[in-house]
Amino acid sequence: MNNHVCPWYVGYLLANPLRRLIHHPEKIFGPYVKAGMSVLEVGPGMGFFSLPLARLVGESGHVVCVDVQERMMRALKQRAAKAGLLDRIESRVCTSTSLQVDDLAQEMDLALAVAVVHEVPDAKHLLAEIHRSLKHQGVLILSEPAGHVTADEFARTCSTAEGVGFAVLGSLKIRRSHSVVLAKR
Repeated sequence: MNNHVCPWYVGYLLANPLRRLIHHPEKIFGPYVKAGMSVLEVGPGMGFFSLPLARLVGESGHVVCVDVQERMMRALKQRAAKAGLLDRIESRVCTSTSLQVDDLAQEMDLALAVAVVHEVPDAKHLLAEIHRSLKHQGVLILSEPAGHVTADEFARTCSTAEGVGFAVLGSLKIRRSHSVVLAKR
């Protein structure tokens, strides 16, 4: 994997509403997200999935968004404020070596890592941090873009996830992606 972080300005393309034609957040994540849940989104960019997630968790839930790029987080907060969802979304800037979510240990119901694992220098460490943040039997949706990550690379990432304590629940259909649903053992 290349460990190259997506440039901040590409966030505008990724947050484009036309993307919903390919990746419809409510259809993809709706079966896994319920009102009142706590969701950790790793690498949310400018919030393409974050805003729909905030709507899905409702007023009693919250979404914690963690990204290494401060510019992405500023844009996400602006978009959340405009949508009236800022009170449901917490944004955090992390480092390239840590999500800095130790305070969330065993608090999250669901975590998303969409198109991000291939960008980090230590996938095992990242997946272990996500694992620690999840409640017992919490769910991780892991997805990587097929254009950047081969099927073999994705299989190795899944194996790494299993090595830190996840079990595969099943596959997930996300266009142009390798995707899997995992549960914390």
